[in-house]
Amino acid sequence: MAQPPIQFDRASGALEGANAWERTAALALSVGARISSHFSHKGYIACANLLRRTLPERDIAVKLNDDAVFEFPYGDGYWSKLLDCDYTYEDELELLFEDSADVDYTLLDCGANYGYWSVLVSSRPFGAHKAIAIEPSAQNYPKLANNARVNGNRFETMKCAIGAARGTARLSGTKHEAFSIAGDQATGEQVPVVALDDLIADGKVAPTGKYLVKLDVEGVEIDAMKGGRRLMEADSVLLCEEHGSDRAHTVSRYILEQTPLTLIVYDPSTNRLETVNELSILDRIKVSTNTGYNVFGTASAFWQDRIDALNAKAARRVQ
Repeated sequence: MAQPPIQFDRASGALEGANAWERTAALALSVGARISSHFSHKGYIACANLLRRTLPERDIAVKLNDDAVFEFPYGDGYWSKLLDCDYTYEDELELLFEDSADVDYTLLDCGANYGYWSVLVSSRPFGAHKAIAIEPSAQNYPKLANNARVNGNRFETMKCAIGAARGTARLSGTKHEAFSIAGDQATGEQVPVVALDDLIADGKVAPTGKYLVKLDVEGVEIDAMKGGRRLMEADSVLLCEEHGSDRAHTVSRYILEQTPLTLIVYDPSTNRLETVNELSILDRIKVSTNTGYNVFGTASAFWQDRIDALNAKAARRVQ
């Protein structure tokens, strides 16, 4: 019989239900995350996954806030950085999600992995928003479904990939956070594919709603945009991951040159979401080759006004 999850509260740092070795491992994972944060957590995942081999197989339930619990396998290299209470996962997204708590929007969490953002955005402190978490992997999906369950099934889950059109594809990869359908793959798990606009056609979302669309789809962001033209014309913001190793800034270039969207990127030097007209700004912002960076695209006057207001708040805090 599986052991109950270890409990960890990020607000207090309290760890409950762990034995002595598991407590020692938690300290190592936390300190390692804090030290490696000074060099973009390089090497952290590999070291954490080595440590994980010495731990019994069980989950940890991390309390993100008073209304959000996120479970994952204890010692997982990608998610164990959450044991460092000072760590913020994807700062620029949390900034926008926190500021949008009062907006009636739906999160489309594409490439949801274990559902971190769906758990958080559907929680009361973030506005208790509707969320649809979309994940194709047979390995990841049960963990996503479990996180929906432990949070009262307050967000919907879909087991499929996002692409340019409805169909099927092969999903492959060696890391749970980096499974991909990119390229013409002959092997791997066969998964269904839907386009973003199919969510409108299938009645999952309305064409007139407000949306934040998280595209963490490992190399098929452009295909996803090609399949989401109706959604891009709505009151939506696309939140697209672009890898730090891509010095051609492929996703941003596509948004800037091939879509009607305004390209926006978070600049940590100004703590602002800056409108991008020249891609050279990304040469300065994308400083780590092992990190993903989020860029935003929107054609919505509503969301542009919200972003302008968010920047104004940031400016007042600096003064």
